[in-house]
Amino acid sequence: MNAKYSIEYSPAANGHSPPEHMVRFINDPLACEEFLEQLLEEGVIIHTIRRDSAELKRPEFDRMIKVAASAIAADRICASLGIKPEEERFRFGFSA
Repeated sequence: MNAKYSIEYSPAANGHSPPEHMVRFINDPLACEEFLEQLLEEGVIIHTIRRDSAELKRPEFDRMIKVAASAIAADRICASLGIKPEEERFRFGFSA
């Protein structure tokens, strides 16, 4: 069975050489969003996201990145302010 999602990414190259492209294959959409969160937090270069071997169009790509970034923001707000996700969602609106 083929993976539903694939993400092509590169570690930050620091300007020394072209970055090596890596690919991660994921079947679960929630696991895909969690992996995107990790990539965003690590500051890696995200080249493409594919679903069923087709590259996502810009609005779909942007939506997945936005969801991952919102989850990161919500976690950090909760940790920094010592509040629960419900309060964060009511006050700031990042939590899903």
